[in-house]
Amino acid sequence: MKMSSARKFDPIGVSDYLAGEKTANRKHEYVAGNVYAMAGASNAHNRIASNVTGLLHSQLRGNPCDVFNSDTKVRIRARTGMRFFYPDAMVVCDANPADDHFQDHPVVIIEVISQSTRRIDMGEKKESYLQIPTLDTYILLEQSSAAAIVFQRDGFGQFQRKSYVGLEANVPLNSFNGELKLSEIYESVEFKEEPEEI
Repeated sequence: MKMSSARKFDPIGVSDYLAGEKTANRKHEYVAGNVYAMAGASNAHNRIASNVTGLLHSQLRGNPCDVFNSDTKVRIRARTGMRFFYPDAMVVCDANPADDHFQDHPVVIIEVISQSTRRIDMGEKKESYLQIPTLDTYILLEQSSAAAIVFQRDGFGQFQRKSYVGLEANVPLNSFNGELKLSEIYESVEFKEEPEEI
């Protein structure tokens, strides 16, 4: 019998992934046994993410909910296997223990998207995030213009897609009676045309 020369895939266990992340020089995301290194973000991306985190922090003072930045993972027990992602920001009202390195129960998740991340943020990540039982709102913030694509639960528990465009637009955050003003999210952000992907 002829043996295949193809290398067998050995998935990485969750405990090995989490242990490795504690000492890694760069962040990695985990999808059902596969580990993917994360690329560095642009200054525009980081400014938008920092603005959002600051805005949410100020709105959540005195509230049992809290905001976490992109150094905290979200764990998703998806139907097709465990996942760990690093959202740009998330709001959690039922936090994990302080010594955990991830959260399980976000109510809001925010990603800043660009040409290079659009496919995964709108595809695999969206499908995974929308499986989280506690999630109320998933927001994708454009990097090259003042615009947000929002997936928000309706009164029947189904996610509805809405778009918010322009600096006058405000995104409601129903889980804690808040809102995000695009004029504040994009404060001091210089928009530049993103190169088309080849």
